Formats: sequence, C-alpha cells, structure tokens
Amino acid sequence: MAQRGLIHMVMKRKRAHPKSALDLLVFVLAILLISPEGAAQEFGGGSQRRRGTEYYRNTPEWELDPKFENDCFTFVRIMYRSTANRSSSAWWTDYPDADNNLSWRLHQLTAMKVAPIPKKFEIMDDELLKYPFAFMSGVPRIVVSDEEVDRLRKYMLGGGFIMVDDFWGEANWEHFENEVLNRVFPTRKWEELAIEHPIFNIVFPLKEKPQIPNVGWAMRNRDTGITWEVPDGDTPHYRGITDDKGRLMMLICHNTDLGDGWEEEGTDPYYFTEFSEKKAYPLGINIVFYVMTH
Repeated sequence: MAQRGLIHMVMKRKRAHPKSALDLLVFVLAILLISPEGAAQEFGGGSQRRRGTEYYRNTPEWELDPKFENDCFTFVRIMYRSTANRSSSAWWTDYPDADNNLSWRLHQLTAMKVAPIPKKFEIMDDELLKYPFAFMSGVPRIVVSDEEVDRLRKYMLGGGFIMVDDFWGEANWEHFENEVLNRVFPTRKWEELAIEHPIFNIVFPLKEKPQIPNVGWAMRNRDTGITWEVPDGDTPHYRGITDDKGRLMMLICHNTDLGDGWEEEGTDPYYFTEFSEKKAYPLGINIVFYVMTH
C-alpha cells in the first residue's frame, strides 16, 4: 500500500515529541478533545445536504504538502453495483459529506497528514490497490461479480482494509454475508469484535459499542431511547475478518450508521452532541488510527 507509512500524529504546534506509544496517545487525545460548541462553530453552522453522485465540498479547504502525498490518510470510497439506486442501498449513501467531514475533522483535530480530496473507485480499478483504507456504505442490495470477488480478496490480503457501514436487520445481513463475505473469504469466518478490541479503544476508549441512527430517525425518536431503525436491529454489531497474522482486514458495522454521524454533524445540535461527537467521530478516528498503524 503506497500510503501506509510513518503517521505524523504529533501536535501541530511546536512541542516536544512524545517518547513512547502511550505518550503518543495522550498527545492525540489532547488534540481531539474539543467542545461541541467550538466544533460546531468552526464547521460553519451546518451543511447543505445534497445527495447523489456529484462531488462538492461544504468543508474548509486545505493543502497537503506534496512530500506527504504517499504518506497520508486518504478517505477512499468503493463504488459497487446495486439492484436499488437509492440512499442506504447504493454506493453513494452518505456521499460526499461523510467522506469530506471525517477527512476535515482528522485534519482539523489531529496532526495526521490527511488528503484534502477523498477518492472513489470501482472495485476493479487498479488505483484502489494503492490505498490502505476503503469504505462501503449502504450495502443491502449490493451485487458483485466473480471477478470483483477476487479483486476484493486481493485488496484485503494485500494489506487493505474495508469498512462496511449502514445496513440494518437480519435479512440485509444475510444478503451481504451470502453475496460478499462467503464468496470473498469462503474459508474465513467473521467474528463479533469484543469491546476490548483496539477498534474501540486505540485512541478513544469506548465503554459500549455505539449505535448511530440516521439523523431523521434520531430526531423523531429523541428522548425515547430508541436508536434502532428496524425491529430486528436493536443490537449494533461490529464484526471482523482477520488475516493469518490477526490483522483486521474488514470491519462490518451492522445495525448502525457511522456515515450519517459524519455526514449530518451540522444538521442539528442534538444530533451532533449525542451521536456525532460522542460516537461517530471517536469510533471513526479509532478505526483510521488502527488502519494506519497495522
């Protein structure tokens, strides 16, 4: 993977460099811990939520020093085929705000070098193989060819990591398992990740596996305690597939929607405070940190 290299996770201001991994995490936490009011103000008061496949920006722009082009984090989204072309059932679910906002927050709140423009590739695009992190969202109707199955396997066994997000209920899980997991890795079994897994504590220690609903559902069910979008989706699952060395190659986030937590952070203060700030961003940052250090 061309972009897997030394991560510059040190403070942006000139201070002493951390001397150990523990010091490093303390420094990262110091960078990340900001107030919700400050975050909302710096984001500019919210986003214009235009959905579809056209690229646009609603976050501040920044430039990446050319010397870090091969030594930075780039948010990459996989474009896949689907039998339904609608949000939560197509590759463009939560695109492009989720991609932009997570990239911006990583750049804004940490000293990680982050590419300012996220990328998207079809499964068979050779460019995908250059990047260690890839995101798939809204997969209930995904379809993949045998050739694409082989490419996904090659990508992950070659060091790549795929995060799958935003699909709910057992029927949708069964479809993804049969269409993708059982074909890409017929001899590897997914496992439910324990809360002790680094994904949940490598930077931000999470006490429980977060369930993040879409913003509309969260607003309609505010103060009810209901965060699941379907009757059989009340338990969030974080399932993983590892390589022979124990490295997590695929993280499947089921019965939750981290992408909406990134995409909709500027829509409503309640949603930002309860879901974006407390859950979606801490876990997202944990995931990125894990990918770039394993």
